[in-house]
Amino acid sequence: MLNAAIMAAEGTNPLIPNVWEILVTVVGFAVLLFIVIKYVMPAFEKTFAERTEAIEGGIAKAEAAQAEANAALDEYREQLTEARTEANRIREEARAEGAQILADLKARAASESARITEQAQVQIDAERQSALVSLRAEVGTLATDLASRIVGESLADDARSSRVVDRFLADLESSSQSAGAAR
Repeated sequence: MLNAAIMAAEGTNPLIPNVWEILVTVVGFAVLLFIVIKYVMPAFEKTFAERTEAIEGGIAKAEAAQAEANAALDEYREQLTEARTEANRIREEARAEGAQILADLKARAASESARITEQAQVQIDAERQSALVSLRAEVGTLATDLASRIVGESLADDARSSRVVDRFLADLESSSQSAGAAR
């Protein structure tokens, strides 16, 4: 209150500041502004630039890593496709080879079967011939003995006995054939 009374006595308005106070405040603000602009702002700008550079570098590294990962993924997909194609090709080759082996085995089995059948047929024919010769000899001996008993004469002559046996067998074969034709 005293201050207000002193000021009222001097005739100055208390709402208007003193010129010297404004001047000192403006000079102090200017000095502070100069110090901030000269020293503090460059440090802030430098820090901001470093951070911007670090962020942009990180982004560039991330983009490069992403591009590298995409390239690796594409390469992996390509290799996977090639591997599947190769597997399909190998599978088809194995099937074809298996079919070829099976066909070869069947052909070998068929030829072996034909060979065995032919060999068996030859053996059967040889045994048949042997049986016929043996049978002819035995039948001839029996026929000669029988004829000798019936006729009462000895048929010891080989030529005569051979003719008698041949005639008997021929008659036997013709009767066998006529009986087979009648059926």
